[in-house]
Amino acid sequence: MCGICGFISKKCITRDQLKTMNDTMLHRGPNDSGEEIFDAAGGYYVGMAHRRLSILDLSMLGHQPMHSCDDRLAIVYNGEIYNFLELKEELKDYPFQSNCDTEVILAAYLKWGISCVNHFQGMFAIALYDKKTDELYLVRDRIGKKPLYYWLDGENLVYASELKPIMCYPDFPRTINKPVIKRYMYQQCVNEPYSIFENVYKVEPGQMIKFHRGNIKKRKYWDIAKVYAEKKQEHVGTYEEAKEELKEILKDSVRKRMIADVPVGAFLSGGYDSSLVTALAQDISGNTPVKTYSIGFHEERYNEAKYAKEVAKHLGTDHTELYIDESAMYELVDSIPQYYDEPFADSSQIPSMLVAGLAAKDVTVVLSGDGGDEFFCGYNIYDNVAQAQKLDLLGRLTYGVCEMPPFQKIGLFDKLPFRVQVVAGNHDKDTKTQLGGRTYIKAIDKMLAVDKKLAEGDVPFKFPIEAKYRENNWQERRMLLDEETYLPGDILCKVDRASMKYSIEARCPILDVNVMEYSYRLPHKYKYANGVKKRILKDIAYDYIPKALLDRPKVGFSVPLDKWMRGSLKAQLEDMCSVDYLKKQGIFDAAYVNGFISEYLKTGDKGPASGANYSKIAWSFFAFQQWYNEYMHA
Repeated sequence: MCGICGFISKKCITRDQLKTMNDTMLHRGPNDSGEEIFDAAGGYYVGMAHRRLSILDLSMLGHQPMHSCDDRLAIVYNGEIYNFLELKEELKDYPFQSNCDTEVILAAYLKWGISCVNHFQGMFAIALYDKKTDELYLVRDRIGKKPLYYWLDGENLVYASELKPIMCYPDFPRTINKPVIKRYMYQQCVNEPYSIFENVYKVEPGQMIKFHRGNIKKRKYWDIAKVYAEKKQEHVGTYEEAKEELKEILKDSVRKRMIADVPVGAFLSGGYDSSLVTALAQDISGNTPVKTYSIGFHEERYNEAKYAKEVAKHLGTDHTELYIDESAMYELVDSIPQYYDEPFADSSQIPSMLVAGLAAKDVTVVLSGDGGDEFFCGYNIYDNVAQAQKLDLLGRLTYGVCEMPPFQKIGLFDKLPFRVQVVAGNHDKDTKTQLGGRTYIKAIDKMLAVDKKLAEGDVPFKFPIEAKYRENNWQERRMLLDEETYLPGDILCKVDRASMKYSIEARCPILDVNVMEYSYRLPHKYKYANGVKKRILKDIAYDYIPKALLDRPKVGFSVPLDKWMRGSLKAQLEDMCSVDYLKKQGIFDAAYVNGFISEYLKTGDKGPASGANYSKIAWSFFAFQQWYNEYMHA
């Protein structure tokens, strides 16, 4: 896990300036760094920089930027190619000098061109410059494990693993991309391809970008909708056959992710996904205990550490747990914008940072269970989606009645119970599974009504893309949507930044391309049956761990946001929404937001603006303002 940045531009900056950009990512790569600038054709200059977290081949032979043996190619790269040993054998005509996967990427490109990416199994963000063709490629892994931003400035391009290096590039304007704010406020993150800045974008998961003398071309080499449509035609056998086949694919995925020249451990929450990954890792490790890590809470209703401890004891891992209190989480609040350098409001980032910090004391690589919910139907929302599909016809009839002039005149729709409104108002075929009330959207709209550009921007609250999946089962549709939006935009971003804060690498076996594509082949009833979510993953887990240790309601990390915002963060939040401050900022409707937050702070857990209803909006606002104060006043 590393950090990369660079540029291809007619405006050449100094190597010291490039180093300044690179050093903003010291946490991503504390072991080594490198910066190079060289001339390119057409009056361009190429700059490439790298911060290294050494995982494979700890020697200086893994130093980047790295050049091919014929000096045709230059690369900076963040990630891991897990099948690099197999590829190295296939590419044995290349005169390898190192034992690292970076050199394998160069050899693969010389043999197969940019289509080499189809041979890679892993997580990666690659910047590769071909001196022969004068082309710069930016490539991101299939599901978006590794981040990669780029700024288009006319005929120039600047790229980086995070926004901080781009912000340090001379004359970067830091102009906020206002139309994306409403989606951020609703979704709590800024999803691909957008960023918080104008003309700065994220390379999308499964996408490659080619830049040649001011011209840019984009192509998806792995597209979820297309891969799903293809793979679902490839049938699997019986449930038991599919279970055994999936188990072997998962075991192979875990085995490859245990290859490292540094200590490897695993996050263990006690839930199905992390427990299964840990069980497979321990099975592969044999008599050597795998190091596992859990965070515990003193509040019994939130605490899963006791279950993780029991799972660890059963599997025989070398387990470490840390019980934390509210103050330990609160201490991290001020550091959030330093490591999440774009507005990000998923509060589970805080306990995620704490467990990463715990693991970093012993290991440099950790396995995690991310991806199990999205690919095997694990979230509670999937139950709601199934119910909504059953009620869809009734909902449409209800909406039709409400739209009749007599009932429309008296505002019948707004008088319906909230749950009925959600089903009745759900009539857009492109957002069918994105259930939610209009009250959230109305509130956010009013918060941003100060600027027409915000109100009329082309970035809607929801993702209007569901129809492309051509899937009638709403659960499958929502899973595909989450894989394309929520997983990379929220979950993987959270894990990347939380682990990188402590310079450790998080690896996700369930997000191996073979696992993801095999999940698309499974009949839906293998994932969800009679209300049982993640059916096949659970049954594999039971082969290693007694059902009694795993079968319980999903809890997850919890952060006392309402308590903080009405207590220790109250004065800060009030300052952020003062009328004078908001008018000067020019983003939010000063009077409305001031009133909204004031009402939120005084109503407690009851009332129309209660914490139960609006704490997410209030926290999204707080996180945005916290980010703004960190970077827009710099």
